[in-house]
Parts: sequence; C-alpha cells; structure tokens
Amino acid sequence: MTTTRTASRSSSGAAERYNSSLILDANLDAGRGDKLAIRTPEGEDLTYAQLAERVARVGNLLKDLGVQPEQRVLLVLDDTPAFPAAFLGAMRIGAVPVPVNPLDKAEHFRHYLNDSEAKVAIADATLMPAIVEARGDGGALLIVANGESHGALPLEEAMAELPAELDPVDSHRDDPAFWLYSSGSTGLPKGVVHLHHDIAYTCETYAREILQISESDVCYSTTKLFHAYGLGNGLSFPYSVGATTVLASGRSNPARALELAERFKPTLFFSVPALFRAMLDQPEADLSSVRMCISAAEPLHPGIEERWEERYRVPIVDGIGSTEMLHIYCSNRVDDIRRGTSGKPVRGYELRLDDDTGELFVRGDSCAAYYWHQHEKSKHCMVGEWFASGDRYRVDDDGYYVYEGRMDDMLKVGGLWVSPTDMETALMQHPSVSEAVVIGVERDEVSRIKAVVIAADGTGDDALADELRAWCKQRLRRYEYPHVVEFVDELPRTVTGKVQRFKLRESA
Repeated sequence: MTTTRTASRSSSGAAERYNSSLILDANLDAGRGDKLAIRTPEGEDLTYAQLAERVARVGNLLKDLGVQPEQRVLLVLDDTPAFPAAFLGAMRIGAVPVPVNPLDKAEHFRHYLNDSEAKVAIADATLMPAIVEARGDGGALLIVANGESHGALPLEEAMAELPAELDPVDSHRDDPAFWLYSSGSTGLPKGVVHLHHDIAYTCETYAREILQISESDVCYSTTKLFHAYGLGNGLSFPYSVGATTVLASGRSNPARALELAERFKPTLFFSVPALFRAMLDQPEADLSSVRMCISAAEPLHPGIEERWEERYRVPIVDGIGSTEMLHIYCSNRVDDIRRGTSGKPVRGYELRLDDDTGELFVRGDSCAAYYWHQHEKSKHCMVGEWFASGDRYRVDDDGYYVYEGRMDDMLKVGGLWVSPTDMETALMQHPSVSEAVVIGVERDEVSRIKAVVIAADGTGDDALADELRAWCKQRLRRYEYPHVVEFVDELPRTVTGKVQRFKLRESA
C-alpha cells in the first residue's frame, strides 16, 4: 500500500483520566449555563444547565439501579431530550450507552439485548411493547421515556427525586465509552466499540476544521442521534462549543425537514443525498439562515449539488465517514468544493490506497477499538493503526478523492472491471433520469450489468432503456452500459437514506 495524501495528525487533547460527559461541564465552566442547548418542535427547550441536571439525574438513577462501570445500557430513543440525558448520563457513571435505531425490526432488538448483555434498556413509550417482546422473560431492567408503559420504570418520574449533581467517574481516556451498531449487507449488526477520547477527537478535527463550528451556530440534522453521523451533528459537535441543536422526533421527510429549517433557522443543516434530492422536489423554502449544508452516508451526485446551490445559494459540503471512524474523515471544504469527489483528508486523518485494489485505508485516533464479539472481523478491518474502509477510491491529479464504489460492489463483465459509480453518474446526467443504481446480475449463467432507474417523469419504457444504453456508450467505455434496465417508483433504503443494494440484488 502507498500513502497518497496525508493531513497532519492531531491529538484529541483528552487528559489520561477523561470522561466524555465532561463535554457538558466545559459549557457550565465557560458561563453558558443559561444558553439554549436544545430546541424541539414541541417546545421542550433546555439550557445547558438544565441538560446537565438531567444528565446527573439519569446517572444517579442508573447507579441506584445497580449499573456498574462498563455495563451496557441499551437506548431505543428517538431524537428528544431524553436521548442526550441518557447517553451522557450513562457515560458519566462509567457505563456504556448503546443507542440503536428506534425503527429497527424485532429480531434486531433481540440481538441488541442479547449481544450487548444490557443491564438496562431505556426506550420511548411507543417502542416499549417491541422491547418487552424482544426481551422475553428476565433480562434487562426496563425504563420508559416520554410516556408510560406497564412494567417499566418511568424515566421522568424516577429522575424527579434524585440529585441534580453528579461527579463523573474517574474513567481512563481509553476506557469503553459507548457502542454504535453497524449494519452490513448480510448478517446481524456489529457492535462498534468506541472509547472516551473518540468524541473529543472528532470535535477537534472535523468540527473545528470543516464546520468551523462556534457558539453562535444552530445545528439541525435529519439523520438521527443513534447514527454516528447524527450523533456528531446533533450532540457532540454543538456541545463542544456551546452551540444550539434542534432535536425533532419522528421520521425525517422532505416537507418536514424544510419546515423545521424555516422555523428554527439553523446555520448548519445536515442531511443525506437522497433527502437533499427529495427536498428539491418541494416548494422553495427560506433557508437564508443556513451558512453551510453538509452531506454524508453515500456519495452526493454533482447534479443534486448544482441544483441545490442554484436554488438556495448555499453549498453542500460532501464527505465520507463511517461508524468505525465515528464521523467524516475526508471532506470537501466550503471554500474548496470539487463536485463529484469526497474532497481531501480532514486534518488529523491519513488516507492511503491499496496499490492493487484501490481500497481506501484510513488512520486517525477516533477509530473504534474493535467489534464486540467479532474477533476475526476486527482483525480483518482494523489492521494495526489503519482501518480498512471497504470503499474503492482513486485520487485525481489535484489530490481530490473520487469514490468508485464499495469493494464488494465492483462488477467484472467479460473479464473487465466496471465501476457502478461511474455508470450511475453517467445515467443521472440524462434529463429523463431522477435516480439510478447499477448492480451485477446473472443472466443465462453470464454476468450482466443491470440499471435500476427512477424516471424523472415517473414512467419508463423500452425506448428510454435503449436511449440510456446509447447514452452510456457515448460517455463511458463501450462495454460500460446496462444490459438490463428496470424502471421502479422507489429504491429500498436504510433509515439514513442509503440505498440497500443487496435488496436489489436479491430481487434481481
């Protein structure tokens, strides 16, 4: 492997004895106790002082329930003030919060409870029946937030009588702090173990260099807090400087995202490519407060970026990150955007490409320690100081990183390698195409290329399919065109908007 581009490395600055919940204390010490930390559509606004009190009360409650350092606390919570209170409260006593997708399926909830061996599970009232069913007899103690549920301890009521002060446990900067579950295309989600210094590292690298975040910022993220991207956007980054964050429960959809942006006037607006595209189909909103839009989770098509900036006169800063690295480690800059690329390494991270495969490896101090109960997977992906991303990249002549697809998504047709990303980019430049995903399929025991397309006008036929094949042949190498074209109304996606290619392959 050969290092191709390097950004200077950075230390997290965390002392040897450090607890991640201290991110709140710094705001109180700086005199920001009366500053708004959280705003919600329901009007449940909290200052930094009020949030710190809730964090202390949750920590005291967990201690009273017998939760010990490094024991796991499962969080099945939407984006309400209960999430940061529980997340930081658990870490404050040395326990390990494990936030998971509140919209997940029952078999995954059972897996989360069993795999994490959670001592306590805190869930929203609307989700508690699913957690009770997943837990079965015995198992984790249940705490219900934002409502009531039979057999579960009401969070708000239980906190009310507990002290509003709590010193953080004397944890080491390298102690386990929290887990995030990462879903792959096959198998059950993997527990990604992060340490206490990891949050501080992302705040001092990406948040400081790329976002240039300050106390005056207001952050709104359509991606939820349980996700690594959303956790930085809506919790660690704003709290690191005393900014305000907007927390909105419920599904993120285009109309509501724009309505909330108009209402709360964020300066930093975080979303994903699919939602940015869908918001362009909505009536124009007043986003005059926004100084920067940020995109991640999957590559941002240049056409979406161009249309967005033309309409709203604010750029979308695209980058790549991962659950394992906690946030974005390669990014464009607001004053240095190269459309169609993931930008350049963020200060504090080093990137290198495998000479033979083009796989991207990244090194930086926010990397997870290991996968829980996944020793072989840990050895394969965490190679010394480097994390094997599973993404295939190339670097252009100016040093910008260009995404070429997942390593397991590359296609080989007629003995020649084909990049799905290059074909998707070409297809989406056609005026009749709204979205396109390219996968490999078998036809008569021969490998073929299939394009799954959403037509711009909602319809597609054989004539358009032939036109798209000719379009690709004119712009790419002659063999880089879809042998099969299927028109669909929608694509299967994860909760963060990422296309689930494996479902398209399964149905092919």
